Amino acid sequence: MAFGRSFWRETRASYAFVERNINLIKRYWGWEVVWLIYSIVNALSITFIGKAVGAITGQEFDQATIDATILYLIVGTLVWHYLAVVFDCIAESVQWERWEGTIEYTFMAPISRLTHMLGTTIFAIFWGLFHTGIILAFVAIFFQISLDNANFLGATVILLTGSISFIGLGIVAAVLPLLFPERGAQMTNIVKATILLVSGVYYPISVLPTWMQPLASISPATYVLEGMRRALQHNAGPIALWGNYLLPLLGSGLLLVPLGLWIFLRGENYAKRTGRLKRNG
Repeated sequence: MAFGRSFWRETRASYAFVERNINLIKRYWGWEVVWLIYSIVNALSITFIGKAVGAITGQEFDQATIDATILYLIVGTLVWHYLAVVFDCIAESVQWERWEGTIEYTFMAPISRLTHMLGTTIFAIFWGLFHTGIILAFVAIFFQISLDNANFLGATVILLTGSISFIGLGIVAAVLPLLFPERGAQMTNIVKATILLVSGVYYPISVLPTWMQPLASISPATYVLEGMRRALQHNAGPIALWGNYLLPLLGSGLLLVPLGLWIFLRGENYAKRTGRLKRNG
């Protein structure tokens, strides 16, 4: 009975963070519209590169090659956008607390940090899917791509499994604004930009310099992107994706989430001891 009451209490507390983030979106809806429009334009601009491949190179390409290039860029753009939204929602959670002036209340509340992060994570996943779905709808207006060879079950499993790893990365990055109030938020963007560079979002990792390619093998985004392309372009299902993509993602997720929570708790204790919670950058 006591366990049931405790579980229900923690569940309600997690939902409170979901609801709080929804209210923040409502409060700053203008900025969200600006960011959404920018993301739509960015996705279209990148995808038009695939359509212009013949004009850029001065060579003739058959329509199948152009469509494959467009699909390659669409998958990279949309998957990266989703992962980036999940990462940002978690990594910037501390900075949002500072901006709202609620950081001391949140970190002194009688709830576990796991409950706090769980609520933030749930919101991040649903907001990422919502955001990416809108972009996909606009992209579909401009580009007619056949997905007859797509395995949607494989794509869904890859995306959800990859989300676990990015949740862990987001929690690790969230400690930066906690420890460095003046520059921590900028540091999270450097982490995200580095992942973008080495993960083959818009190009195969084989075009990277030889010394950079090993970095791609430790980035969870690499496995999500390659797995999604295998699923959507080559009809790969969960079984075909297991060894090369799902297993590394599952392993990195099981490592990064506990590691992220441990690092965050250590950073939180340090910030409380040194009076960094209330400081503003």
